[in-house]
Amino acid sequence: MFTGLSAFPLTPMNETAIDEAAFVRIIERLADAKVHSIGALGSTGSYMYLTREERKRVAQLAVENANGVPVMVGIGALRTRDVLHYAEDAQQSGVSAVLLAPVSYQPLTEREVFSLYETVARSLTVPLCIYDNPRVTHFNFSDRLIGEIAQLPQVGGIKIPPVSSDPAEARARVDKLRSLVPSHVKIGISGDFAAAAGLNAGCDTWYSVLGGLFPKTCLPIIHAAQTGDTAEIVRLSDRLEPVWDLFRQHGGLRVIAAAAELLGCAPSPNLPQPIQPLDEAARQQLDDILQQLELNA
Repeated sequence: MFTGLSAFPLTPMNETAIDEAAFVRIIERLADAKVHSIGALGSTGSYMYLTREERKRVAQLAVENANGVPVMVGIGALRTRDVLHYAEDAQQSGVSAVLLAPVSYQPLTEREVFSLYETVARSLTVPLCIYDNPRVTHFNFSDRLIGEIAQLPQVGGIKIPPVSSDPAEARARVDKLRSLVPSHVKIGISGDFAAAAGLNAGCDTWYSVLGGLFPKTCLPIIHAAQTGDTAEIVRLSDRLEPVWDLFRQHGGLRVIAAAAELLGCAPSPNLPQPIQPLDEAARQQLDDILQQLELNA
């Protein structure tokens, strides 16, 4: 479950409802490409902007249309009570794993975060992935806390933020985490621009925004990682630097939403307000890049 390419799709929507047909098209695209897992309702899936019923429906649609590809869904929420509800809904929908970030309005302490994971882990029958995303949650996991949470039953993976671009520093970071967690807990990299560094440092999984729409572009990078071809990982990632630069400027969600429109996979608008789409200049820049890199299928 926690190895290879985990593709994180957009959840197309407007202010009235989820666009179920567009979401299904994207899931089918991922299933046809044979990604290793699908991460529905991640940050790219805008899970924090959806109601309980909307989340449950997205989970159901993802599982029903994944053609056997394992599906993981995000269950983060402000209150533990609600996280437990989302976990229950996800499991009833037939997901293979859940993803949990320590979402909060008030700053959380390490004790509070451990309590969250401990409580949720006790309620699960599927594996849990720890979601370390300080840019969004504003919570910074200490290595000690990650090690403690990783000992809990049901924890099977960790989704870590970008590692250093320095190979030695990146390897040291991943090795340090491995020394703190049980051997069955897999370590995955997020932040697409850092995927090459993370994979070459020994990460088991790439949790990918770009892979959620362009799986055939991202799978060769994972295949290179699985064969230990470090130079090919770097070459393939460097080719995508114009995309990574747009991600850095505008955020992966806005870029991938615009890309979905350009490919005809999702209508416009498709983001939850108040999030706004790319402006016309950035959209044209993206279109040019997609054409230049032949990312049009």
